[in-house]
Amino acid sequence: MLSKAQKLRAKRKAQLGRPRKANAERFACGKIKPDWSKRESEKEVMAVALAARQRMHGLATSSSFAGYTLGRLFLDGRITEAQREAGDDYASAMARYYHLSGIPFPSIRAQAIDRVQGHPPETSEERHRQIKRATEGMMRLEGVLLGCDEGRQVKTTVFNVCVMDYEGLRMMPETQLLWLKRGLNALVFERGLREYAEGDSSFNQI
Repeated sequence: MLSKAQKLRAKRKAQLGRPRKANAERFACGKIKPDWSKRESEKEVMAVALAARQRMHGLATSSSFAGYTLGRLFLDGRITEAQREAGDDYASAMARYYHLSGIPFPSIRAQAIDRVQGHPPETSEERHRQIKRATEGMMRLEGVLLGCDEGRQVKTTVFNVCVMDYEGLRMMPETQLLWLKRGLNALVFERGLREYAEGDSSFNQI
């Protein structure tokens, strides 16, 4: 016969952790056997997605780069890996600027519909510092692009590919591709300088 305290302890112990799965098929050791039917359904979904990607974009790959225009240009061999990385960094910096400042993101494709209007900026000191850093980063990158030959066309092309993600630009003419590469190369150089400055304290003192 258990005492009242022992019953209470047993009850508390029974409440710890997740409840035991009912009617689950198990190995002899007690481990739950995997649900192969679920894995097969996941494979079927992936196969359908890859078939749709092949049909729409002509890319039979599961690479995440096939999911956006800059990545598809990289898979097509029209830009280098360094240029793609610089474009991804630029897109991240612009997204950070829009998010922190509360300015609506310019492309509804890149954001949930219920969040496309942005949000009212907060007034905390830390928030102001974050907004200032994001704004300075955005202006620095825009200055780099505008500083290229034919800077306005270069900036617009890079923005439309990396931020707006216009699918039609995957088949852009060679002149426009030259603007894109020129802008991405400038961003690669700027990124290299920034990383060097962050790693070399003597550079920061110049």
